[in-house]
Amino acid sequence: MSKALAYAAASKTSPMAPITIFRRELRSNDVNIEILYCGVCHTDIHTAHGEWDGLIYPNGTLYPCVPGHEIVGRVTSVGPNVKRFRVGEFVAVGTMVDSCLECDNCKAGLEPYCQKYATWTYNAPDRISGDNTQGGYSDSIVVREEFVLELNFPEQSLAAVAPLLCAGITMWSPLRHWKIGPESKVGIVGIGGLGHMGIRLARARGAHVVAFTTSESKREGALKSGAQEVVVSSSPEEMNTQAGKLDFILNTIAVPHNLDAYLALLGHGGTMALVGIPEKRHPSPSVASLIGLRRTLAGSLVGGIKETQEMLDFCAENGVLAETETIPMQEIETAFARMVKNDVKYRFVVDMKSLKVYV
Repeated sequence: MSKALAYAAASKTSPMAPITIFRRELRSNDVNIEILYCGVCHTDIHTAHGEWDGLIYPNGTLYPCVPGHEIVGRVTSVGPNVKRFRVGEFVAVGTMVDSCLECDNCKAGLEPYCQKYATWTYNAPDRISGDNTQGGYSDSIVVREEFVLELNFPEQSLAAVAPLLCAGITMWSPLRHWKIGPESKVGIVGIGGLGHMGIRLARARGAHVVAFTTSESKREGALKSGAQEVVVSSSPEEMNTQAGKLDFILNTIAVPHNLDAYLALLGHGGTMALVGIPEKRHPSPSVASLIGLRRTLAGSLVGGIKETQEMLDFCAENGVLAETETIPMQEIETAFARMVKNDVKYRFVVDMKSLKVYV
């Protein structure tokens, strides 16, 4: 085993603090990665604070908890059976570090939907040892080769690449699944870490993009990210301008809200996909909203490994990156507080060099 420097929550009420953890010895198909950057996802807050106990995590958050699943780093060593990676290469790790790879879903490249359950990058049992996984708020991580992703970005872009490993693929997967392209008119609801990536990816795929926000102050940023139209959702007049006109809506909002207001914006056969997970349930939508124009209300998780690699390659080829604010690890609690207030454009990324300060 090897020591790793990390930041962890010791309980749901304790602040993130320095800790030494242990990474496993390399198995034959493992890749050892020095973490350079790790994006900060709202899931990190939910998990560290125990807000998804019983909702997403049947056994709750296991402490100490090291969050982080938007990981960019450099290969430092590999197991003897590793074929795809060499020491010194830049690589990435997203929300998963393992799955059974044998069930129908895994064989179809749908590892997040593994019928024997995916192993998440943190707060999940390792499939072999049973140890609780610890994430990317750390200076290193050991990951099965099949769940390590290739990067073709210039080194100076790596901090802005990190959020693609969750925010990017969470947006890409539904856009790809519902075949969004040049003939599509798409609504992106919520202009945050997820939403700004949704705008950029949908626009890069050729769609006409309408951004929806509760805040007039986000109009300029949404247009800058590539939206052709911006609607302030608190304005009935602005919402009515889109009634029945959208083919697809990607809804990133993670607090309970009126889904009917957005379903009414879909045309015949349109779909709204939800990717945000609120702590409490949304008010039930009207069945009439769905039946009248054969609309669909759906959900989507992150994409599989093949799909994530496809997304990374697409972003590298098309210059699609996240808009980020880089912080030292020691400012993670401030970052959490600002995220809760929606005070970031649009994703925090931790520079892991800062971890060595406390040694």
